[in-house]
Amino acid sequence: MKICRTIPSLVEAISRAGRQSIGFVPTMGFLHAGHLSLVERCRQENDLAVVSIFVNPSQFGLNEDLDRYPRDLERDSALLEKERVDLLFLPGRADIYPPGYATYVSVDGLDAVLCGASRPGHFRGVATVVLKLFNLVHPQRAYFGQKDAQQAIIICRMVCDLNLPVQIKVLPIVRDRDGLALSSRNIYLSPAERRAARHLPQALTMAADLISRGVQEAAVLKKAMAEEFAKDRLIQVDYIAVTGLQDLVDLTLIQPGNTLIAAAIRVGKTRLIDNLILGDLSC
Repeated sequence: MKICRTIPSLVEAISRAGRQSIGFVPTMGFLHAGHLSLVERCRQENDLAVVSIFVNPSQFGLNEDLDRYPRDLERDSALLEKERVDLLFLPGRADIYPPGYATYVSVDGLDAVLCGASRPGHFRGVATVVLKLFNLVHPQRAYFGQKDAQQAIIICRMVCDLNLPVQIKVLPIVRDRDGLALSSRNIYLSPAERRAARHLPQALTMAADLISRGVQEAAVLKKAMAEEFAKDRLIQVDYIAVTGLQDLVDLTLIQPGNTLIAAAIRVGKTRLIDNLILGDLSC
């Protein structure tokens, strides 16, 4: 595995690889099995597998966890080496946002709801860094996880609107044995908070069960999920939403093939997200 720490070294390495198909997995590091499932698919479907690790400051708001976001570059590098990644890109902040940097990408409407409502500017930072990385790596395919469903929807819209020649593949959520979606931030949870956090996947499982029994009303699904969250006093609900999969507009009735059921909660100081999708996010 070749490690590139500067943009020129990345560009040169990709150029030397020749006209091969390039797959790309952008990450913020502190890798877990969810990330590695993306890397494995990337390796399977492309000649050249490229991974980036960059804790992107522009997607963190005031009083968020930029400074304490978990990092373990030595461990991440070893994991990616084992997965036979070809190129690992480790840019510094000044590489991505040099002095005087002033250009950002906004996906209007999609970036202001759900997580965007409580994290203003977050998706502007995500879209900007992803576009910059696409422009540097020039992948034919890029891989994202379903856990960050709104992020995937926004990136798909950006790719479509800007005519970017990259296919976005969104892979299923990878969960721990207790059902909690894998996330780098799970490390923040105390044992009691971890137990409380399990209500998040349980609420979505309950929603899926109701749908399998014929329930179509969004209000009924949201009420059942809210009652699940109310079982633990450590949980503060950010949102519970049933929306269209492409436009993130609230639905009254679920639409098979075009529905996102999503929730965000806070357990202690940790914000967790999870979702259930009726349809396909890849684009």
